[in-house]
Amino acid sequence: MSREKEPKESFYIPDPEPKITISYSNEPKNKLDRKTILRHSVLFVITFISVSLISTVLVGKELQTTMFLGMLVPYPTQVDLMRGILFATLLLSFLTFHEFGHYFAAVYHKVSVSLPYYIPVPVGIGTLGAVIRIREQIQETKKLFDIGAAGPIAGFIVSVIILFIGFATLPEAEFLNEFGDHSYLVDHYNETGEYPEMPHLEEGQIAFLFGGTPLYNFFSSLFPNSPPLYEIMHYPFLLAGWFGLFFTALNLMPVGQLDGGHILYSLIGYEKHKIVARVFFIGITILASFEAIPIIDGFVLELAPNLMILSWITWTIFLFFILQRAFNREQVWVASGLVVSIISAGLYYFLFAQDNGMESSPIWIFWIFFITFFVKVEHPPVLIERPLTPTRKVLGWLSMLIFVLSISLNPLSII
Repeated sequence: MSREKEPKESFYIPDPEPKITISYSNEPKNKLDRKTILRHSVLFVITFISVSLISTVLVGKELQTTMFLGMLVPYPTQVDLMRGILFATLLLSFLTFHEFGHYFAAVYHKVSVSLPYYIPVPVGIGTLGAVIRIREQIQETKKLFDIGAAGPIAGFIVSVIILFIGFATLPEAEFLNEFGDHSYLVDHYNETGEYPEMPHLEEGQIAFLFGGTPLYNFFSSLFPNSPPLYEIMHYPFLLAGWFGLFFTALNLMPVGQLDGGHILYSLIGYEKHKIVARVFFIGITILASFEAIPIIDGFVLELAPNLMILSWITWTIFLFFILQRAFNREQVWVASGLVVSIISAGLYYFLFAQDNGMESSPIWIFWIFFITFFVKVEHPPVLIERPLTPTRKVLGWLSMLIFVLSISLNPLSII
């Protein structure tokens, strides 16, 4: 992910041959010193350790537990740790290629940029990813496009390679029994040649169901022994490849200062991008509604079991304030966006949604916050808008296709 420093005031000039003189400083940009290299290297090492340890909860085989402050705390065995290290190597390879794609494109165009900041966290898979900081406003759409597209394209290629290696080296179905009793799945596969669509769970057990993406599902269809999506955490290559595709798709969302926002802005210009980005954001709020209503229901049903409409009223009020901020209080957009979002979510919820025992993760709720308050819906104007070369246009629309093929509308559910 790349984040451009927003100017306090800016304007754009769509003239294909603008007669503007831009002066550049003679001071060398992107000069690295030992302190800078050391700081970013330490962040990388900490993130690698964090992913190696934390991810063992997902990819580990036989986690041990010990009592600590009156609680059972899991810790990895040597076997688990090696699997965690493998997963960390694969995931951080994707992140590194993605971020250095941005970095080297910025260096090539003499745009001031930081080295990647890797972000360790002690939950989930051990990281929130990585980000570079662009220290100046990018003045031309050509530079904006190159810097925005280089990262996701590089990361996507690495993710596809990781997935193909994972699918090409799949073990036999009996491999799953190394992670506990999976005899039901193994027997079902041996008898029918395919795995059951849903896991067989004993009382009190849960499973993580990763959402299929069009591209992942296509790759999976090429290999008859591909595991179901609720078991891919046992296959580090498949899990890292899945995360690579999904993280690429998140960065390619065509809004604000995400990579997809840079790319689409460069392709269609400020005014058209503004419309597309706002329509896309309304779509994200519909997905967030599917996650938010069950959560709000949980609180409302305790207070007023017969007034479930309170959940929709609460969500509508919340969404109104989000759209006010996201659309800069342009009331036509706020009102139409609110109506479309609530009606679309309501029709789906009451006509098609079923209680299948699955609980979706609140990722889209998080993303409407993240987009609204950090990357923004609209892309800031670029000083010089020039038409892209034919090659760049092809790469740009291929990037948008990569987004469509790599996104999952329901990326993670708990069964």
